[in-house]
Amino acid sequence: MLSQKARYALHALIVLAEHGGREPMMIADIAEEAGVPRKFLEQILLGLKKRGIVQSMRGRAGGYRLGRPAKEISFADIIRETDGPLALSPCVSVTAYHRCPDCVDEATCAIRRVLLAARDATAQVLESRTLAQAIAGAKRSRA
Repeated sequence: MLSQKARYALHALIVLAEHGGREPMMIADIAEEAGVPRKFLEQILLGLKKRGIVQSMRGRAGGYRLGRPAKEISFADIIRETDGPLALSPCVSVTAYHRCPDCVDEATCAIRRVLLAARDATAQVLESRTLAQAIAGAKRSRA
C-alpha cells in the first residue's frame, strides 16, 4: 500500500511540475497547493533532494524546483525514494534483493513466481508514468 508520505510527495511534485518545474517555489506555497502539512513536506523534500529529484535554492527568490524535467521523473522514482522498493518481498526486489530466510529453493518457489509477476507489472506501470504525463492527463480531464 502506498504510504501517506509517498502520496504527499506525488502531490507536491505534481504541483511543481504544473508550475513548470524550473522556477523555485516556496515550500509554503507548495504545501498549500498540494494540501500537504508543511513540516512533513520539508522532510519529504529533503529526501527527494538527496536523490536529485528536486533542487533547493536559497535566498529571497529561493525555494524548491524539479531537479530534472518532469518527463524524466517517473512515479517509480518518487515511490522508491519515499517508500523503498516496489516489490512485495525482498526476493523479487531489483533494488533491495535478498533471499527470504525460510526459502528452500527460489527457482521453484511458487510464491516467488507470483510476487515476481506482481513486481514486474507494478514496476512497468510506475516506471512508464511520469510527472509530465500526470499533469497532461489532469489537464485533459479538466477540459
